[in-house]
Amino acid sequence: MLIIPAILTDNPSELRDLLSKAAQVVRRVQIDINDGSFLGEKTIYPEALIGLETDLLLDFHLMVKEPLNWVEKSAMGGAERIIGQVELMSDQEDFVSKVQEAGPKVGLALDIKTPVSALDKSILEDVDLVLLMGYQAGRGGQHFDNSVLPKISELIEIRKHDATPFAICVDGGVWTDNILELDQLGVDEVAVGRRLFKGDIKDNINLLEEKLRL
Repeated sequence: MLIIPAILTDNPSELRDLLSKAAQVVRRVQIDINDGSFLGEKTIYPEALIGLETDLLLDFHLMVKEPLNWVEKSAMGGAERIIGQVELMSDQEDFVSKVQEAGPKVGLALDIKTPVSALDKSILEDVDLVLLMGYQAGRGGQHFDNSVLPKISELIEIRKHDATPFAICVDGGVWTDNILELDQLGVDEVAVGRRLFKGDIKDNINLLEEKLRL
């Protein structure tokens, strides 16, 4: 299982500091982009990363109104993968096509109350990642919601019939008490936020990886 540090901040200076810390121990980081459409909180926008020199692979998680309109600036910001919340997306096929045209890999994300049936099944073979929120999108530090677990099982069944299987990521509330269960269910990646940066990030990742070895 891949453990991905997730950064949610409205401070460009803090963003660069956290990216610097993450770069010492991981290859991929998720940048959460929120325009206020989810819970009313705004974060930095993709423009804050334009010109940033980093060897990190960057995921841009778009919690925004009409993610399609954020694709080009996310690509300019250095996104290796662009993940859009489907709730405020008018057309999933258009979003996927736009990301593919821009060059990055593409993901679709479901908020905690959004069912798997909301995904456009006809385009899943073109999707690299499906991200499931472990709590309500837009604000970090909430408690993990177990209602995401059956959705994982649904996605596992769907991708059995996919010629180009998408990866499954769970974002939010993941820690030592549930990471092993997520791994056993078949989750490929987890995105972990501020908790990962409290103290030493390398020690915290080691702690999670130890749970996976049990």
